[in-house]
Amino acid sequence: QVQLVESGGGLVQAGGSLRLSCAASGRTFSSYTMSWYRQAPGKERELVAAISSAGGSTNYADSAKGRFTISRDDAKNTVYLQMNSLKPEDTAVYYCKANRGFRDYWGQGTQVTVSS
Repeated sequence: QVQLVESGGGLVQAGGSLRLSCAASGRTFSSYTMSWYRQAPGKERELVAAISSAGGSTNYADSAKGRFTISRDDAKNTVYLQMNSLKPEDTAVYYCKANRGFRDYWGQGTQVTVSS
């Protein structure tokens, strides 16, 4: 069982930056692929970025490429999402997900609002 707690969301002006954090419980954090998803009002949840269990590979949604960076610190059981050059269309609830095999664990989400 993994429990995830996101933090770092808030209100920011367009062009600004935010750094989201997702802290995980448990001793096997390093074995999980970690991802960030987001869900805007009236839209489906979508993948933003993911990082492999060894941290050796990352992938990003086209909307995030060049602006967002996912990273992890296994010593702190934490995954981060650095978001730069934020746009109003980035407004959403951002969720952290841990995956290993057939098991997914989700956090409760953190709201990001970007004003124009």
